[in-house]
Amino acid sequence: MKKLLASTVLLAVSATQGAELSTRKTLNLATAKQIAAVAEAEAVKNNWTVVITILDEGGNALYMQRMDNTQIGSIEVSRAKAYSAVGFKRPTKVFEDTVVGGRQTILKLPGALPVEGGLPLMIGDRCLGAIGISGVTSMQDGQIAKAGADEFAKIVAASK
Repeated sequence: MKKLLASTVLLAVSATQGAELSTRKTLNLATAKQIAAVAEAEAVKNNWTVVITILDEGGNALYMQRMDNTQIGSIEVSRAKAYSAVGFKRPTKVFEDTVVGGRQTILKLPGALPVEGGLPLMIGDRCLGAIGISGVTSMQDGQIAKAGADEFAKIVAASK
């Protein structure tokens, strides 16, 4: 029995000796704060108050801020927009447009929020996270989210 166990362990070690861990880019807190700062500047420039939420690739909260006087209901809505964007690797406006176009079945997808303001943060076809904005109209939320996502694109381009 001991001999069998030892040979099994030896086989497992031999099989992994040539394996390497992959290196991959991840969204970190410093980058999330930089993205949020640009999004906040867009909101301030337009005299809007919003909640800004940034999630990592697993849909976990990385950063969230509520600007003064923003309704508290926007806290959960901004998180839900970001979660929808990261979960489906597409802007929440895609779902909004689908519903407006008459396809109500999209509302049955778990986690799909059909309201503009959530954008995935992508490198190629890989989603590193998402930004969600809530507090003003959905179109204005989308404008603020785009400012943050554009900042992420600049950060990615500068790191190449």
